[in-house]
Formats: sequence, C-alpha cells, structure tokens
Amino acid sequence: MPGNHDVIVVGNGALGSSISFELARRGVSVARIGGSDRGHAASTAAGAMLGCFGEVTEPLMATEHGRSKLSLDYQARHLWPTWLDELSVHSGDDSEIITADGTFVFLNSVGTAAIDTTNFAVIEAALQEYDEPYEHVDAESIDWMEPNELFRPLRALFMPREHAVHTARLLAKLDAALIKAGGVIFEDHVTSLVTDGDSVTGVVLADGRRLSAQHVIVAAGANSVELLADLEDLHRRIPPMVSGYGVSALVRTKDGSLPRSVLRTPNRALACGLHCVPRGDGTLYLGATNIISDTPREHADLKDLKFLVDCAIDQLHTGLEEAALVATQVGNRPIPADGYPLFGATGVDGLWMASGTYRDGLHQSPLLAREMADLIENGTGQVGELVPFAPARAPLAPGTREQVVAGAVSHMVATGYERKWTITGEWPAIIEEALTEKYRRTADDLDAEFTPPAEFLVTMTDQKWARLRRYYAAWR
Repeated sequence: MPGNHDVIVVGNGALGSSISFELARRGVSVARIGGSDRGHAASTAAGAMLGCFGEVTEPLMATEHGRSKLSLDYQARHLWPTWLDELSVHSGDDSEIITADGTFVFLNSVGTAAIDTTNFAVIEAALQEYDEPYEHVDAESIDWMEPNELFRPLRALFMPREHAVHTARLLAKLDAALIKAGGVIFEDHVTSLVTDGDSVTGVVLADGRRLSAQHVIVAAGANSVELLADLEDLHRRIPPMVSGYGVSALVRTKDGSLPRSVLRTPNRALACGLHCVPRGDGTLYLGATNIISDTPREHADLKDLKFLVDCAIDQLHTGLEEAALVATQVGNRPIPADGYPLFGATGVDGLWMASGTYRDGLHQSPLLAREMADLIENGTGQVGELVPFAPARAPLAPGTREQVVAGAVSHMVATGYERKWTITGEWPAIIEEALTEKYRRTADDLDAEFTPPAEFLVTMTDQKWARLRRYYAAWR
C-alpha cells in the first residue's frame, strides 16, 4: 500500500496540527490530512482566548468531570509560553502570536442573575481556589469600552494571565514546524478508514488514494465520530457528536482604536458569552454565538450575525456601528452527547481519537499533543484527568436530571432577556413552567437513566433522538 507512515493524523485544526507537530519533532513519521482551507473548523473561527478561568461556569464546577476539565485547562495554560517559543524555533518564524494582554470579565444586566451573576461569582471562586492572581476593577473605566448607557457593566475583574493568540499565525507556524520536522501534509479529506481484520491500518482520501500507518488518530472536530461509522460496534459505543455552530466577525474600527486586553462576559445562555479580542493586525475579533446543529454548518445565518453585531455595539462600544466588516467566520465546535472530550485509545487496534473538546481544543492543544504523543510512543500517558474521557465509554453525567432540566429552562429564558424581549411580569414564570414540563418529558421519554446535557435537550431533533437512543442502548 503506498504512503506508509508511523502515524496518520486526520484533521488539521489546532489540535490535530499540534499533535502532528509534537509527534514529528520526536522523530515519528507523520502524515497530516486536511484541506488547506480548514473547512470551517472551530479553530479557524475562534477568538483563540487562552481562557482557563474565563470559561468557568456553575455546571462545570458542580461535577467531578467538569472540575477535571478545568484542571486540564489549568495545566495547558502553563505550557503555552514554552510551546510558543518552541514553535518559533521549529518553524523559523519568530513573529508575535500573543495579541491580548490579559482578560477583563465584566458583568452587565443583559443576561440573568441565575446565569451571569452566578457564573461571575463561580469564576472568582475558581480563581481563589487555584490561588490565581486577579483584581477587581472599576467596571465603568475599562480601557476602550463605551457601551450603550442602557447596558453599562456593573462589576468587573481583570485576569493578567489570560491572554489570546492570533489563530491564523498559530496555524501557519504549526504548518511550517511540521514540515521542517519531516512531517507530510496531504491537502485532502478522508472518506473512510482502512481495516485489516480487527485493526485500522490506514485511510482512504477523497481522491481515491490509500495511505497506510501503524496508528491513525482521528482529530477531525465535529466530523470525527461519523468517520467511524463503518466500525459498527465501536461507533455505537462512542457518544454521538453534534456541531456547536458559531459565527464570529473581524472588524476594523473607524478611528483605529482597539482594546489592549480581551473583554468578555461570563458564559451565558448556552453560548460562550460576548467577547472581543484584539488581533494584533489592526482588526478586532467579535464573538461568538453557539447554535447546536445536527451536522457542521458552512455558512452563517444573517440573524445570528445580526445578533452578534447588535450585542457588540450595545455592550462593548457604540462606535462599532461605524466599524468596517472585514470578514465573517463560521466554525463548528465538536460537542459529544455527554459534553466531555473523546481522547485516547478507542479499543480498536491502531485507532485513536482526539476530539469532542467543545470550546477547549485550541487552549488545551499543547497538553493534549504531548499526552497523545506519549500514548503513541510509550503506551501510557501522564495526565490522569484524561482517563475517564476514553472515546468508547458509558455516558458521563452532566448532573442530575433535575439539574439538567432546570439548567435548560434557565438558559432558554435567558436567551429571551438577551434578545431584549418585552413581556409582562407574569409571563417568565409561565414560560418556565411550560419549558420545565417539556424538557422533563423529553428526558424521561428518551431514557430512564441517562440524561444528555442541556444543549441537547433544548435542541432535540429526530436525528439526535435516534443517535442518543442507539448510544444509550449500547451501554445497558
């Protein structure tokens, strides 16, 4: 079979590219597969915030596995300075990648107390638990911010160690570093896996070529699980995946002014909070939405772009009305059916996975790359928190059924406030009661024991229903 390699990495987002580089610099023969346009991957549309604590939420901290995810973020955050230095050396490109000096998290009155205020408090509690430096700041004196008077920030804190990177420059350095380390890049897509008995031995490309390898690592983002469809027994035991379709925008302000730091709200209403990130090239990144889709999305809906822009003008800077729209970006976050990553050996000889990282893939990429390389080379890793996230697993609980239903209701009501609904005082309670009944019935009808995350409950479709029932049945 032509094209023999030690390892094939399927996927060229930040995570797949980082794994490929880490293996290649250790002397492993690596072939990385992925189109040069990176096909609306989460990485290409990301704000690339190295947000360890800025992403913390109450549900995350309420479960053992959620706290493990924070631990992974914390460990990854400490690797970034050395990782960036090593990328510069191996790529021969010493251009600056860090674009933001710290992060301001601000609380305003746009969301709800149950979500925004609670998550703001949980962020601060997590900072204190990890003894992480931060400071309270005057919310109305944050550099550059000039929101609409109706949306003034109420409270704010500054995290000096939470930076952001320029995504395009990061990916370019990873490409160059991989090539210089002896890796091979195939600008194509994988259509299927090649098997020999009970082992995976390679891949088939869209142009018909076959590549062989001792190990195949699937790091194809929201498309990862479907690539395993021909491996029937494995496919039904891995959490099905959906896409967290997101829209972001790059703009150029009329007066050329930019904030020095990341400006963001806490995570809110099933999304990652409103945020803006200076890009270091005169542009400002605005993000982001998170709409659950059965399959990855290629184009942005105008309503989602309008919502993002309206929020940015109202809550960040009214002068953005006159900003020039440089680009609209679409990304697809990989979200497994229990909300936790798919990482490590699959149980099928020669086949590995590194996906399902939701909003954490780029941030955790140095850590996950090192861990995957250790697993491939030595058969064992160093990061114990990743062990429960093996791809073929029974569903990991995102909380009790009551907690998940209550969270789904709370987030759906919050979307109404975020979109400035105008209803009389008795209606929120009526809506909450109706939604509680709807989501509880959906969960009860779906399965007596397993409950999917709130994102799945509020966007249930026939396709999700069928996939979840099949997955749950495999773990009876």
